Amino acid sequence: MIKTLRAMWQDTLLRSIVKNSSYLFSSNSVAIVLSMLQGIFAARLLGATNFGILAGVILPVASDIHRLLSFRMSEPVVKYMNEYLTEGRKDRAAATVKGAMLVEGMVTLLAYGVLVLAAPLAARFLAKDPQTSSLFLLYGAFLLAFAIYETSTGVLQALNKFNQLAVVRLVQSGITAGLVFVAFLTHGGILQVLLAYLVGKVVEGLTISFMALRLVRNEFGRNWWQTSLKLMPDRRELGRFAISTNLQGTLNLIFRDSETLLISLLRSPAEAGYFRIGMAVINLVTLPVDPFIAPTYREITRTIAEHNYDLTRRLLKRVSIIAGTWTVAAGGVIGLFGYWLVPLMYGAEFRPAYPALLLLLVGYGFANILHWNRPLLLALGKPAYPIKIAAITGSLKTLLTFLLVPLYGYLAEAALLSGYLLSSIGLNVWRGRREIAARSAEDCAPPEVA
Repeated sequence: MIKTLRAMWQDTLLRSIVKNSSYLFSSNSVAIVLSMLQGIFAARLLGATNFGILAGVILPVASDIHRLLSFRMSEPVVKYMNEYLTEGRKDRAAATVKGAMLVEGMVTLLAYGVLVLAAPLAARFLAKDPQTSSLFLLYGAFLLAFAIYETSTGVLQALNKFNQLAVVRLVQSGITAGLVFVAFLTHGGILQVLLAYLVGKVVEGLTISFMALRLVRNEFGRNWWQTSLKLMPDRRELGRFAISTNLQGTLNLIFRDSETLLISLLRSPAEAGYFRIGMAVINLVTLPVDPFIAPTYREITRTIAEHNYDLTRRLLKRVSIIAGTWTVAAGGVIGLFGYWLVPLMYGAEFRPAYPALLLLLVGYGFANILHWNRPLLLALGKPAYPIKIAAITGSLKTLLTFLLVPLYGYLAEAALLSGYLLSSIGLNVWRGRREIAARSAEDCAPPEVA
């Protein structure tokens, strides 16, 4: 065992991932604690129904509209900036960042316009209260601060500034938690809590954007914005990559990240609140693993570009061991003590969140251990495969949602979400490992004799 641990630590790639993820993990650890405190104070202040309206409906609607239209610019920026900087083509890297910022800015303005049109419908059919329409528009104002957020995040990742990302997210969580606590002490209502979340998001968006712009100027020069867009990657290649990431994000949004909205639509905001609390506790399990994803993607891309597939396999095995150890330990503790933990933290009114928590542990535990499934396929140049899998398995899940949730409520949705994660991630892992094996065999094959 000791030899295995020593060998793992001597792996330079793994150490790089651990180092970069440690910045995010450290901040995420505190951020998760602060986020849970936000949720505890907000839930106790607002009660199940109003908490469900705020956290399960209003907050996700604006974010989901933005994600629906977003091209997830961080991923193409990381890919092409790394490639061009490695080649010494700073002009092309600068053009990539410029193009990504322009596209993202226009898309963000479009997203806010869609939100303005959608707010009355969301208030009526999701929140079940037409008077909340103005709250959707108010919180949605954070989108304007996120005009170049994804591109900026990609710049920070590509330039290995994970520590700066970590600090900003920590500050954002602290500001939000502090303002929610003030609302709790002053017996505020849903408006005061919403403003707390809004201020935190605005600070996060503007700060990360400012940091990225400063880094870009230092890296590419004061006049980088004058770089010709003709130096961008091939438009068809870039378009395919960006569209694939958008489709993947859209499918994740529809099939995995809109649970509270569906529950509120088909059942009630209160049940959406129970589900939201279950997901909040799940964050304790995903806490140390989420920071692994971005650094792992970066290193997987490098090993595959070098055709070092043995190193890729070893890297995936070792990050899975680390993730699995934590998942089993944390999941076991939460599963055993969650029945008392949930009402202790959020109040007895939220005890129904516990069975949802148990069901969600299965799917998210699996996703934790195999968190590299989609990054691997992206690095292998197979972005379409996870999209196809998500579309097939997610369509089945959505069909079952409309059939089962009206009858069995939020617990049915929790079970369906876990099933979706098990099936889609399992198939992605199978395809990724198969592709690595095929390419490794091809590289090892003797050259054909003319």
